[in-house]
Amino acid sequence: MAGGPRSTISAAMRGAVGRELARQVSFPVAESDIRRWAIAVYYPRQPPRLFWDAGYARATGHGGIVAPEDFNPFAWMAAERDEPGSARPGSTLDYPERLLGIPGPGLEHQLNGGVSVRYGSRMRPGDVITSVSRLTGYSERTGRLGRMLFTVTEDTWTGGDGSPVKVTSSTLIRY
Repeated sequence: MAGGPRSTISAAMRGAVGRELARQVSFPVAESDIRRWAIAVYYPRQPPRLFWDAGYARATGHGGIVAPEDFNPFAWMAAERDEPGSARPGSTLDYPERLLGIPGPGLEHQLNGGVSVRYGSRMRPGDVITSVSRLTGYSERTGRLGRMLFTVTEDTWTGGDGSPVKVTSSTLIRY
């Protein structure tokens, strides 16, 4: 746009939309992992029996122990992790672009623009979860402090059978 602010979104950044940022695969989810997570999350109260009592859980609509929806099978370690550009040095301000191996926008500040989560099937003991994070888009607008760049990423978790477990959409605001 003539006379308007110059875009912070380069051609390389536009071309990177849809590309994978990172991929990781969990170790098989263990019943004890679920139990410990539930104990920590519900402390000092006792967690719901669905998360630790196999006999009770079998009699529910779930047919067995399931993990709380916020359970993170990657909290301690991943069995496999692939972040293509993570070894490249650079500012955390250009983190998504650094993972993609492209120049970032060169902005000086950042803040969390929000997170939304959609849940699918529940994780169960024995499940191996795959996480694939992608760059889903860029947009811009002008605010009181100047041009702001909105970067949206999406992290999709799937179970071993390919069923969606969780989709997290995150927005990063840089200016």
